[in-house]
Amino acid sequence: QVQLVESGGGLVQAGGSLKLSCVASGRAFNIYHVGWFRQAPGKEREFVAAISWSGGSTSYADSVKGRFTISRDNAQNTVYLQMNSLKPEDTAVYHCAAKRPGSTWSTATSYDYWGQGTQVTISS
Repeated sequence: QVQLVESGGGLVQAGGSLKLSCVASGRAFNIYHVGWFRQAPGKEREFVAAISWSGGSTSYADSVKGRFTISRDNAQNTVYLQMNSLKPEDTAVYHCAAKRPGSTWSTATSYDYWGQGTQVTISS
């Protein structure tokens, strides 16, 4: 079992920045790929970004490419999502999730463990 806890959400103005953290506990975290997903009210959960177990590979949704950066520190069992140039449409609950290697990064059903989420609200 892996337990995930997100933090760092909040309310910021458009154009601002936030850095989300996802801290893991439980089984060896460094064997899992980790993804960030978000869900806005009335919308489907959507893929935001993912990072491989080693941190050597990353993937981003087109909507955040160039604005968001995912990184990880396996020594600290933590994955980060640096979000810059935030837009009102980035408003959502952001969840981190962990999965073993071997299936699609951008598909939510591929992930085995999920955090409870952290609210991100961007005002215009």
